[in-house]
Amino acid sequence: CGDDLIVVSNRAPCVHSHTNDGIVAQRPAGGLVTALEAVLANEGGCWIAHGSGDADRETCDEHGHVLKRYLDTPYRLRRLWLDADEVAGYYDGLSNEGLWPLCHRTDVEPTFRASDWEHYVRVNRRFADAVVAEAATSRPVVLVQDYHLALVPRMVRERLPDAVIVLFWHIPFPAPQRLARLPWREQVMDGLLASTVVGLQTPADAANFRSARAARPEGEGSAHVDAYPISIGW
Repeated sequence: CGDDLIVVSNRAPCVHSHTNDGIVAQRPAGGLVTALEAVLANEGGCWIAHGSGDADRETCDEHGHVLKRYLDTPYRLRRLWLDADEVAGYYDGLSNEGLWPLCHRTDVEPTFRASDWEHYVRVNRRFADAVVAEAATSRPVVLVQDYHLALVPRMVRERLPDAVIVLFWHIPFPAPQRLARLPWREQVMDGLLASTVVGLQTPADAANFRSARAARPEGEGSAHVDAYPISIGW
């Protein structure tokens, strides 16, 4: 893959913060970073993510790329800057107050606001624009991560039709009757189905996704759908 490999996620593999000892790099907790950084460290390429650390801007060039003296890795890290309203709408709102409880079958009721959806679309577009800008060829391998970025596959496909787009959904996928509660389910499914491969956590999640696809117009989307559980490197 090399320079044609692009990972896209909300969370970055490295956050820079101000401390009494100067600017320090910290690795966020979580399996996403652990699983994917090993791939990029071996293959090279680019990781695109939200820059959320209080020293992140100071460690980047004018294009949002982290300077080598702050992150000496075989891959590039490209940061996107989101303002407070975008974080509140796209991340805290639609993603975590809407999609997260919708998918987790908890007692917490999902909250859906039109303004949150507008921010979600806008931020997904910005991530897709960054993918196109970072692509070295017309056929990059793009690994899109999680429910924060469900619209990115369609947005990238429109501009890079030959791209190999693999989206992994890291939380449970809702059954069709529960997905029906999402006001923008058609747009979300359209975004996901533009992928080359859609990966889910479990066979049950994959079955839910296939059922949701079956409810759409016949022949809608040619994405391969399957379960690809992520585990520790035992």
